[in-house]
Amino acid sequence: MAEQVDAQALEEVVTYTSDLIRIDTTNRGGGDCRERPAAEYAAARLAEAGIEPTLLERTEGRTNVVARIEGTDPGADALLLHGHLDVVPAAAADWSVHPFSGEVRDGVVWGRGAVDMKNMDAMILSVVRAWARLGVRPRRDIVVAFTADEEASAEDGAGFLVGRHPGLFEGCTEGISESGAFTFHDGDGRQIYPVAAGERGTAWLKLTARGRAGHGSKVNRDNAVTRLAAAVTRIGEYEWPLRPTATVRAALAELAALYGIDGDLDDVDVLLRKLGPAAKLVESTVRNSANPTMLDAGYKVNVIPGEAVAHVDGRFLPGGEDEFRSTLDRLTGPDVDWEFHHREVALESPLDSPTYARMRAAIEEFAPEGHVVPYCMSGGTDAKQFSRLGVTGYGFTPLRLPEGYDYAAMFHGVDERVPVEALHFGVRVLDRFLRTV
Repeated sequence: MAEQVDAQALEEVVTYTSDLIRIDTTNRGGGDCRERPAAEYAAARLAEAGIEPTLLERTEGRTNVVARIEGTDPGADALLLHGHLDVVPAAAADWSVHPFSGEVRDGVVWGRGAVDMKNMDAMILSVVRAWARLGVRPRRDIVVAFTADEEASAEDGAGFLVGRHPGLFEGCTEGISESGAFTFHDGDGRQIYPVAAGERGTAWLKLTARGRAGHGSKVNRDNAVTRLAAAVTRIGEYEWPLRPTATVRAALAELAALYGIDGDLDDVDVLLRKLGPAAKLVESTVRNSANPTMLDAGYKVNVIPGEAVAHVDGRFLPGGEDEFRSTLDRLTGPDVDWEFHHREVALESPLDSPTYARMRAAIEEFAPEGHVVPYCMSGGTDAKQFSRLGVTGYGFTPLRLPEGYDYAAMFHGVDERVPVEALHFGVRVLDRFLRTV
């Protein structure tokens, strides 16, 4: 096996994670974000290594970076590495450290984006720069993309790149990005590394109820607020049926084998109970879901409004969109209309691919105590956008994490942070995977 990444790469991944965190790329939605400073930072690091970056914008300040590293086998399919540059908002008053300080304290890098996902952006930069120093070339062409707007609609990011600049991704058949290959501690000494091979579809909904406006003191059987509240309650209380997909079934089968559990994979609820804490890896992806999140109605307490609006965060499994639609029709009823505020496809990727095998092998080389299993993400990533170009996506941002570190809580949470040693592990695993794939 070729020489591993050098010590400089391990230093750079920490520096780049910290530097990118300090560049505030908060995406508040509605176009309120400016990724350009972070894009210019990433582009400069690529250019220093002799990798030519292309900067692209649909909207001023909403900048994307794309670069291609030529492989040694011109007949091989290209591989896409992508990470987004924007982050969700963070209220400094709620944090132990300022969320955009990028502070490195006691072996931990703090700040918004430390996990979602400036850490992966830094890993990519560190690995490809190390290759340039060491004279390493991958077998496949590697296309690197740092995108804008993932935390909102992706219209200024991956959606724009796919729609307007598909030629930059010519030959790409597979891609890797966030939310996979992290350590999950089950509390009983086992270390599990879930690799994402699927995503639920996104269905952000707007519900509208209409009625008869009037005085708040009068009887009103056509109250829009009442109609909306009833529909929202039905949606919030609905128990969606179990619909385990191929990826979820594979995850359940491997976890059952790991724990020595005999049981029927069709009896998912029983199996989840037997899995204990490890059930967290699959319990959010065994069914569709719809969670009411926003309400808006009226302007004065003694005025019954003629319209009331709610928003719902819906997610549907691969193959589950038709059932999702028909169920929403039934739950909203005749007095409430619903529409997609934002919709994206569900994804499922093969587990018998050489690429998945290489990801598993790279993790096992550096974490031999770990158990690699597939899983389906409950949310979504830019892989949905790139799938329109025929790119099969996997979640693979390797991090070896200490027990007690709540990885899931870091996403969009307070005191987001990542251990320095986790970043070092990630660089080593990412380097090994990319050299062998």
